[in-house]
Amino acid sequence: MSTDSSMSTDEDASPDPAEVAALRERVDELEQSLAELDDGDDQKRMTIIATKGTLDMAYPPLILASTAAAFGWDVVVFHTFWGLDILHEEKSENLKLSAVGNPSMPMPNAVAALPGMDAMATRMMRNKIDENGTATIGELIDLSLDQGVDLQACQMTIELMDYDEDDFFDGVTTGVGAATALNHMADADVQLLI
Repeated sequence: MSTDSSMSTDEDASPDPAEVAALRERVDELEQSLAELDDGDDQKRMTIIATKGTLDMAYPPLILASTAAAFGWDVVVFHTFWGLDILHEEKSENLKLSAVGNPSMPMPNAVAALPGMDAMATRMMRNKIDENGTATIGELIDLSLDQGVDLQACQMTIELMDYDEDDFFDGVTTGVGAATALNHMADADVQLLI
């Protein structure tokens, strides 16, 4: 094995000024990119798809949305099919609670299926809401809108249900479809189907 030290190395050669300038420029670009990433939007995003229009299913999307918005999140609630009734000013006042098939109801389905049981269950729930001082659906919608939640009404469902856009609460976004919801969901930190 030879230990000949007469091999030529580039250690003694001075660096090419053009290469050094190019490397410095590239380092500056990378530092700028890193700074932009650090300055990026840290705001969390949530998309909720609301598909049910019963009294008990109207509360979860609105409570979650208004709470997330209170924490500074960017929130969209896309209402489709029966969930659209939540945003309908008249229908939202008359949302019902179904006693049949509801595992939390303290009665068997055979009893829950009797005429008038849905009305009784709804009345009981509304009394509980009033006694507890819980916000109404209308109040939660107003709160959500005031906090910047984008409450969206599915255009296809509006047409399917033959609703008029003027029937919805002021501030509700209409004319949107599934593509709009999907675009927000793609970038959301949290996606929920209720």
